[in-house]
Amino acid sequence: MNTEIFRAYDIRGVYPTTINENVAYTLGQSYGSYIQEKYGQKKCIISRDNRLSSDALCQSFLKGLNSTGVDAIDLGLCTTPMHYYGRYLLRLPGVMVTASHNPKDDNGFKFSFDNTSIVNARGEMITDFCDYTLQGKFLKGSGHCDHQNILDKYIEYLKYPLNFGARKRKVVFDCGNGVTGLFARKILSNFNIDFIIINEESDGTFPNHHPDPAVPANMKQLQQAVVENKADLGIAFDGDGDRIGVVMDNGALLPIEYYMIFIIRDMFNSVSTRTFLYDVKCSKVLEDEIRRLGGNPICYRTGASYTEYKVLMDNLPFGGEYSGHIYLRDRTNDVASAFYAALRLIEILSKTSESLSEMAAALPKYCSCPETLIPVGEDKKEAVVNYVKNYCLQNRYPINDIDGVRVNFTNGWALVRASNTGPNISFRAEAETPEGLQILQNIFLNLINQAK
Repeated sequence: MNTEIFRAYDIRGVYPTTINENVAYTLGQSYGSYIQEKYGQKKCIISRDNRLSSDALCQSFLKGLNSTGVDAIDLGLCTTPMHYYGRYLLRLPGVMVTASHNPKDDNGFKFSFDNTSIVNARGEMITDFCDYTLQGKFLKGSGHCDHQNILDKYIEYLKYPLNFGARKRKVVFDCGNGVTGLFARKILSNFNIDFIIINEESDGTFPNHHPDPAVPANMKQLQQAVVENKADLGIAFDGDGDRIGVVMDNGALLPIEYYMIFIIRDMFNSVSTRTFLYDVKCSKVLEDEIRRLGGNPICYRTGASYTEYKVLMDNLPFGGEYSGHIYLRDRTNDVASAFYAALRLIEILSKTSESLSEMAAALPKYCSCPETLIPVGEDKKEAVVNYVKNYCLQNRYPINDIDGVRVNFTNGWALVRASNTGPNISFRAEAETPEGLQILQNIFLNLINQAK
């Protein structure tokens, strides 16, 4: 087994080379044995997205799992947040077969090992599971699999915390041919929304565009649809439904940090804890606004599992990531639902006559570049980050090294970190002026290339 599939908070690889049915069967054996020996669990749930390889991988995993004596509840095709809700509802650990926003030929597994929360395995837990798997000492038994549909209960879960105002908004939803398209129409019909759905058909080849709303090129079709339909906004989902991207009424992209600001403003006076978390990729405009409101900003490491865990352990009302993962805990137990994150923004707009573009126009602006991924071998990523970190320390630059190196200057910042989901170095920078941004790009992109 190629150990590079064990990443910072899940397992991912390319089908059928590093991830295939044989690997899935072994992982099922390991997972079933692991949760029994380490956590005393004899039952779990399993779900899958609509990638072409997901069903075969899910079935092979189940065979390996059952061979250890663990019983499973198969939730079938699900969004990742629906899977999380299933864990919460049934109080069971679980496995989601998905590669989220990765290319169509990728696939993988998101794990939880106990039933204490919806938080996934991360960091040291994945490392321990990898070591356990490589030992190959699996239990023997005879488990079985039942099937359960939780969609109706999931819809009720989404509905009860929301209270829409009188203004009905027209919204275009782009499902990107991912698994959200299977559920969008039934979910959205429960709310006072004039909705249009594009790329609704479930198709694991993702024929219209790749379902990753954090990449501007993938948002062009939605931008056009918003303008053509004179919609109030557009919402894009990623392949497994746990991330969003937003298009404003004028067809421009809404920076995800602006979305976070609108949400934090809306909840600020109703929460007792006014500490809000965001990841190291996020714009300084978010930190500035939280401080202006009188709150406490926390700049934390990138990664869904890390953000989920920190928000839960510190009992925070909100956590957000630049990639579009949103965690809202001010009204309900959060399951990282992109549908719920979208509905919270539409709820805000249902209570105001302002357009989304007018709300955004009032916010401060910084000059920034989108996240850039520079290909670097898995065995070299850490060395590249350390090279940049040592350069910054030698020059006495103030840094945040919670995740890679975020270098903070009086008029901007730059981030260099190892990607958790692929063989890449992630780079992003922001400055008060275009000239300042260019200087940061020149310095740090050159450093990355030197270190490669």
